Amino acid sequence: MNATPLWLQIDETHDPALQSWVASANDPATDFPIQNLPFGRFREPRDGDWRIGVAIGDQVLDLRRARLIDSADMNRLMRLAPEPRHALRLALSRGLREGSASQAAWTEALVPMSQVELGLPCQVGDYTDFYIGIHHATRVGRLFRPDNPLLPNYKWVPIGYHGRASSLIPSGQDFRRPNGQSMPPGATEPRFGPCQRLDHELELGVLIGRPNVMGEPIPIERAEEHVFGLTLFNDWSARDVQAWEYQPLGPFLSKNFASTLSPWVVTLEALAPFRQPFTRPEGDPAPLPYLDSAQQRASGAIDIGLEVHLQTAAMAERGQAPARIARSNFASAAYWTIAQLVAHHTVGGCNLQPGDLFGTGTLSGPGEGEGGSMLELTEGGKRALELPGGETRTFLQDGDTVILKARCERAGARAIGFGDCRSTVLPAPGLAPAAV
Repeated sequence: MNATPLWLQIDETHDPALQSWVASANDPATDFPIQNLPFGRFREPRDGDWRIGVAIGDQVLDLRRARLIDSADMNRLMRLAPEPRHALRLALSRGLREGSASQAAWTEALVPMSQVELGLPCQVGDYTDFYIGIHHATRVGRLFRPDNPLLPNYKWVPIGYHGRASSLIPSGQDFRRPNGQSMPPGATEPRFGPCQRLDHELELGVLIGRPNVMGEPIPIERAEEHVFGLTLFNDWSARDVQAWEYQPLGPFLSKNFASTLSPWVVTLEALAPFRQPFTRPEGDPAPLPYLDSAQQRASGAIDIGLEVHLQTAAMAERGQAPARIARSNFASAAYWTIAQLVAHHTVGGCNLQPGDLFGTGTLSGPGEGEGGSMLELTEGGKRALELPGGETRTFLQDGDTVILKARCERAGARAIGFGDCRSTVLPAPGLAPAAV
C-alpha cells in the first residue's frame, strides 16, 4: 500500500509525454496542458447560469455536459475527499488524452475559452490574509523600522488577519480607486479624498475544500486534505490610507475595496511534480510541534514562478505589450507552508468551510526586481520605476492594468500555469454633496 498521500503521488496523469486530442493543449506555451486540469466556473453569453469547467488548452470542458458531475455547485465539488477527487482527475485525464473513446461525446462539451465569461472560481465565504512572504515583510519593515524590520513573533507564528470577502472580484473586472483618510507628511490634520498611493500585491490564493468541525483543530499531517487548490490573488492596497489607519487594529478601508482572484484553481494533485523540501534558514527557530511534520519538511514547499506585469493606458493605446516589472518564486518567498497555515488557523477551534480563501501575503524575492508590490519596487515612492516608452511610476495611476502570472517548470515534468489575474484601475467615485 502506498503511504504517500494521494495529492503528493506522481501517477499517469502527470506523464510529461501525454498528449490530448484537444490540439491547443499540446502547445508547449499553454498554461493548461492535459497534466494540469484546473477547475473554474464559466457561463456563456446566451446562458446566465454558472457552470463548472476544466481548462484544457484554449477550451473549457463543461463537466456536466461531459456527464462527469451532476451539479453546478463548485463548493460542493470542492468538499470531495481525496479519493473521489483523485478519481475525477484520473477520469478527466483518460478522457482527454489522444485516442480516448470519450473524444466524440466530449467534443460536444467543449466551449472556446474566448467565448465565455470566467467568474470567481467558487462562492467564497470567509477570507483570511496571511503575511508569509518574509522578504516582503523584511523590506517593508525596513522602510518603517530600519533597525528592527521583523517583529519578534514573525518566525514563530503565521501572521494573518480576517479580510473582506464581499469585495473579491474575478480577473478581468476593473475597480475604482478608493477614497479614504490619510495623513500627508508634515500635516496636522488628515486629508480625505482619492487614494494617492495605490498598490498591487503579488499573492497566491489558497482555497479550502473539505470543512472541519468547529472545536476540532486540523492536525498538520492532514491539513492538505482540506485544501482544494491554488489561484493567483492580487490584494489591492491603499498605502497612504493604510499608514494612517492601521494602528492599533490593522488595515481596514485600505484593504476592503477590491481584491482580484484568478478564475482557475490549480489542484494540489497537479502541483505534485513541483514539490520540494521546506527548510528554514540556519539559525532560525524550528516551528512549534503543531506546525511541524516530517512530511512538511520533505515536501512542504512548491516551486511556482511568479511574475507581475504592468500596462499603462498609454501603452495600451500604442498597442504595446505589458511590461514585466517583477518576478519571484513561491518556494523561496514563503516562510510558512500551506499546511502550516491550515493547522494554525484551526488550532484554536476555528471551523473552515468549502470555498474559504487564504491569501498568502505578498510573495517577494530578496533581490532587485523581485518586489511583489510598488511599495517595495519604488522604496516607498522614493525611486520611480521606469517603463518602456518613457513613463514612470511610483504608485499606480488610473488606467493602469496589473497582470499577475504563475508557472511551474521542472526538468522531467510538463510545465503548467495558472492563467492571468488582471484588473484595471478606474478613477475614484465622486461623492455626492451633503444634504443642506
